[in-house]
Amino acid sequence: MSQLDICVIPARMGSSRFPNKPLIPILGMPMIGHVALRCKLEPVFSRVVVATCDQVVMDYCKSIDVEAIMTSDKHERASDRIQEAVVKIETKEKIKFNSVTMVQGDEPMVTPQMLRLAVDGLKKTKSVVLNLKGKIKSKEEFRSPNCVKVVTDLHSNAIYFSREPIPSPSKFKGEPVSWKQVCVIPFDRDFLDKYSSLKPTYLEEVESIDMNRVLEHGYKVHMVDIEDESYPVDVVEDLVRVEAALKQCPLVSKYMGKKFTSS
Repeated sequence: MSQLDICVIPARMGSSRFPNKPLIPILGMPMIGHVALRCKLEPVFSRVVVATCDQVVMDYCKSIDVEAIMTSDKHERASDRIQEAVVKIETKEKIKFNSVTMVQGDEPMVTPQMLRLAVDGLKKTKSVVLNLKGKIKSKEEFRSPNCVKVVTDLHSNAIYFSREPIPSPSKFKGEPVSWKQVCVIPFDRDFLDKYSSLKPTYLEEVESIDMNRVLEHGYKVHMVDIEDESYPVDVVEDLVRVEAALKQCPLVSKYMGKKFTSS
């Protein structure tokens, strides 16, 4: 286990699409608890930290023995929030991380295998930033603005991220082969600082997608496919699908113990 690889989970209560989302219960546990405790199952990280601007999230994390750090409430992008958190930790403890993996706080289906694939992929490809991607399997997901779609080049680097259906379905019979971003995103440590120093960009703001800042400034985002079924909780309606999936997930009992029943 490297002592210099950290996982940071951004979480804020003020989401415009789903207020108070981090503490919404899934199987009786707040969503941020599922995400953090599932990330702690993967030993590649020396530590797992929640980065938040809300005291109520800090208090909850403390109650389940998850490290949390307070950040500014001014951040528009999750990547900037985690960068602030990492700088605070490094400055206080006089250490330097090799990589920083961001796992969005609304990804309660994240698995240790996904985390390992992401971190190993970053090191193997020597990328500055890497994203996981999963195949879109329904018309509803393909057309939903809550699902971030991605198209890649022949070398598995992202060409563009959008909330609109891409590639265009108009030239295909049926639905095109399409992929979604899975928000498990490892950064090279130095590039995370570079990212936050870059000026926010037009397409980043239009799409409300962090990675478009990387692309617009001329850097590459390497994409790695996953086989795991993974669905984020973007809106209230997503809870039914995610809760049903977690009821069947063998990982849940590892961190919920006797509190979890699959019935």
